[in-house]
Amino acid sequence: MSAGRRSAGLLLFRTTGTGGERGVEVLIGHMGGPFWAGREAAAWSVPKGEYGPGEDPAAAARREFEEELGLPVPDGEWLPLGEARQRSGKRVTVWAVEAELDVASVVPGTFTMEWPRGSGAQQEFPEMDRFAWCTPEQAAERLIAGQRVFVERLRAQVLGDATASPEA
Repeated sequence: MSAGRRSAGLLLFRTTGTGGERGVEVLIGHMGGPFWAGREAAAWSVPKGEYGPGEDPAAAARREFEEELGLPVPDGEWLPLGEARQRSGKRVTVWAVEAELDVASVVPGTFTMEWPRGSGAQQEFPEMDRFAWCTPEQAAERLIAGQRVFVERLRAQVLGDATASPEA
């Protein structure tokens, strides 16, 4: 994968608890298709997708959210969580939006690929096959390694969590 590839996404979050027991949960999706089937650890992602030169990353994040969840982006302030370089070299930019979303209402977008490989048969798979609200600790286990930093940055911004580095 080329170092010039870029993706943008939206990480929905909601705050939990009250007073000194405040917390945060994030909405992430399990990647669809045969490669990710049966995997849980490091098989989840922020809803995101690639964008081309000259395309606004925020517009791409909105488009990809709507494609992957089949729902409009909820209203709310977009909190920038910055950019992170993935192991593949791709650069991912993410914003967070505080909102509620019922995962049962999601209608995931699909993609088509040859499966099984070499068979000549084309099959359709969901881009993300399920979604879940997760605590930061759950998200750290589920998200691919290069996206975990966004949850830590979100915690630092929303909760003022001194253990979460905004520069992580």
